[in-house]
Amino acid sequence: MSRINQNISSMVAQRTLGSQNMGLNKSLQRLSTGLRINRGADDPAGLIASENLRSEKAAINSAINNAERAEQVVNVAEGGLQEVSNLLVELQSLVSSTANEAGVSSEEKAANQLQIDSILQTIDRIANATSFQGEKLLNGNFDYQDTAAADAVELADVTINSAKLADDGSAMSVDVTVDTVATTGAAAITGSGTVNFDAGVDGNGDDVGSYTIEVTGSKGSQQFTFADGTAMTEVANAINSFADQLGVSASMSGNTFDVVINSQDFGGESFVRVKELNDGTTDASNTATFIGAAGTFSANADYKDYGSDAVVLINGSQATTDGLTARVSSAGFDVEITLDANNGGNALGTYSFEITGGGANFNLAPSVDLASKVSLGIGTVTTGNLGSGSTGFLSDLKSGATANVQNGDLSKAQSVIDDAIKQVSSLRGRLGAFQKNTVGSTISSLGIALENTAAAESQIRDTDFAAETAELTRGQILQQAAIQSLSLANSSPQAVLALLG
Repeated sequence: MSRINQNISSMVAQRTLGSQNMGLNKSLQRLSTGLRINRGADDPAGLIASENLRSEKAAINSAINNAERAEQVVNVAEGGLQEVSNLLVELQSLVSSTANEAGVSSEEKAANQLQIDSILQTIDRIANATSFQGEKLLNGNFDYQDTAAADAVELADVTINSAKLADDGSAMSVDVTVDTVATTGAAAITGSGTVNFDAGVDGNGDDVGSYTIEVTGSKGSQQFTFADGTAMTEVANAINSFADQLGVSASMSGNTFDVVINSQDFGGESFVRVKELNDGTTDASNTATFIGAAGTFSANADYKDYGSDAVVLINGSQATTDGLTARVSSAGFDVEITLDANNGGNALGTYSFEITGGGANFNLAPSVDLASKVSLGIGTVTTGNLGSGSTGFLSDLKSGATANVQNGDLSKAQSVIDDAIKQVSSLRGRLGAFQKNTVGSTISSLGIALENTAAAESQIRDTDFAAETAELTRGQILQQAAIQSLSLANSSPQAVLALLG
């Protein structure tokens, strides 16, 4: 090289050394931070992808925390309901023991009533005291509000277990359409055109003196023997005197000649059976029959009839029915209604109401939208709400009320307690299902999603130390080589001095 104003070899060596220094610095930064991408220039597309994944990880972590918080809320509510269940069992025991009237003194009845009053007060106190971070859980704070009482008087009871309401606060309309009415089991005894039994005649043409039948309902059976000539109204009255223990009721038909016996309950499991045990003769002149039965009363006549369940659509979906009760359960919509047969509900037609608010809402997914929201209704467990509109409520058991144990209706008291126990058990079951199947499964699935998202983000963003240390070693060698080359390039022009002698 014979020119010294421009040392091209040195410039090349300097540029190469600068490039090697940049690569070495990048490797050192990646190894010291553990991140392959430290700025947008490192990998623009990778930075965008990794930031999106980081956002998803944060949202998934929040969803997991939300689910765990929901589980804690349910645990607190379950604890209160457990104690209420124990108190209801104690109530059942007190009512049953008081029903032993001949063996219980008036003082003992008063003492039992005192205990019942104390239990009722405790139930109300638990309902009003069970809370999570100041939010009451069992006093109706998380129950749904609806207009069923005002808009659909044909519905006796409405239970809203879950309903996803829009975030703008608009109400949800519920349409209950009865396509087929529910029926009771029914059998009838005809008086053969008269108001008296014609039990038949013997071989001499003389009337027979007695007539025996057995009536069976869902609660039990009873035999009845009537003298020939007994008025059909007396037959109905005799059957009705055992109505509660049989689960049936008797009435006169429109023609006043026949006794119609119906099961007290509606639905496919309700039934009534009437069996003739003795008509006093086998003479064919006996013409007493069951209305609706095919054929004529014989010595062994036996007729059994079941009721049928209503066929109901709720918001267009086929409901699962049991007598007058219908329920639809789907994602975000779980409603159970009971038709009021005494108020025109067991008739073809559509009855509408609105769900206006309420419910406990949990966001159990990374995104914040209606699909991610899980809504759960936690009903009121105060004594004024435990029970049903048909049988009564727990408050009816307090002193002076209709079902108190001193001078009230003990059968009603037991029915009310039975309904309350079923109501609380059902609520506990729903909370348990929510905790196990919804919250538990959500935490598990979100945990898997978090693992996979973190793995994807790590693949893009994190440093591969094995590869990066190899790159660092290479960079160090190349840097040393570039420095040596630069030293040689800088010393090369000095050879010109040899030409100057």
